[in-house]
Amino acid sequence: MNTVGPYHNRQETYKYFSLPFCAGSKKTISHYHETLGEALQGVELEFSGLDIKFKEEVMQTTYCEIDLDRPKQDAFVYAIKNHYWYQMYIDDLPIWGIVGEADENGEEHYLWTYKKLEIGYNGNRIVDVNLTSEGKVKLMPNTRIAMSYSVKWKKSDVKFEDRFDKYLDPSFFQHRIHWFSIFNSFMMVIFLVGLVSMILMRTLRKDYARYSKEEEMDDMLSVAVYQQDRDLGDEYGWKQVHGDVFRPSSHPLIFSSLIGSGCQIFSVSFIVIVVAMVEDLYTERGSMLSTAIFVYAATSPVNGYFGGSLYAKQGGRRWIKQMFIGAFMIPAMVCGTAFFINFIAIYYHASRAIPFGTMVRVLHCNTQKEFKFEACSVAVCCDPIKVVRFEHLVEVINSRSNEATGQAVNE
Repeated sequence: MNTVGPYHNRQETYKYFSLPFCAGSKKTISHYHETLGEALQGVELEFSGLDIKFKEEVMQTTYCEIDLDRPKQDAFVYAIKNHYWYQMYIDDLPIWGIVGEADENGEEHYLWTYKKLEIGYNGNRIVDVNLTSEGKVKLMPNTRIAMSYSVKWKKSDVKFEDRFDKYLDPSFFQHRIHWFSIFNSFMMVIFLVGLVSMILMRTLRKDYARYSKEEEMDDMLSVAVYQQDRDLGDEYGWKQVHGDVFRPSSHPLIFSSLIGSGCQIFSVSFIVIVVAMVEDLYTERGSMLSTAIFVYAATSPVNGYFGGSLYAKQGGRRWIKQMFIGAFMIPAMVCGTAFFINFIAIYYHASRAIPFGTMVRVLHCNTQKEFKFEACSVAVCCDPIKVVRFEHLVEVINSRSNEATGQAVNE
């Protein structure tokens, strides 16, 4: 079992057993793995207790009972009113089911108690899983509700490498496309582009007229008048902008760090999109996020090269400080925002709440790898004097560490 949450808000998820469901007698599972992406996305896999063996059919069997008291009834009623649904995995194939439903008046609430599983196999591999919820039972306090399941196996012609194709079918999920928002955004873009174009045309019309006279003045005016008007035109209007465009930034340290971080984010986006097109990242839980984190750490030389080279071109001298800022700027902003949101998730006991130790380990490993890569890139893109300083700094650190080790041995 994975998570449970409201159907109309897929980001709000909780642990499956946060609702008073009962678990079966089985306590272990044949295989289980959790990656870094799963931990960051809040995947909380728990044993369902269902005893399912390969190619062994199970008739409708009761695996546990719920002693329904008033607090448990209120929890189920709240979940049904908010259209809670749950997600579970069988051999890494996701399936979804609804917790229960209410009557037409919304006064009586019913819980689905029977999980009817139909599993397709090809050879010795599971290639398809379907779940049907049945056994509608009315929620009443001080009663016992029996939870049951059944398993039916069927042979399928679907290949194992194609078993996730049905999840890519647009008709599989009920997509809710907000056409009005899309049309509103599209019209807003057209309006802003037209407004900016009109302002530019009105502003630059006189400049265009002045510059076009240069082609008609060879016979009508003298050379002196032509030269005077041409000099006036070169210094008039939008041509004066070149003095602001090519001037160095007033804060080259921050500017170069932002440019380097932007180049790195662009590289990460491009590489992840290409990898997602070539490989089937959607077949593994959290693989997309894990790939993005690894690529971000591996593309740190891009940040160091472009940020360091731009800082050197603008005459910057504090390249070590620029290296630190470029390495820690994006991780600090992302992790700061994530920490704040994570504290809220922990307060509401959401499944997406990441343990504090996991966040610290991710931040430490990611920034450590990025800093190592970026240090080499910044040293390469700077001039030879800075490279010598960098090598001298490394030699000093190594010599001091060796001296400290020798003193400890002598003592």
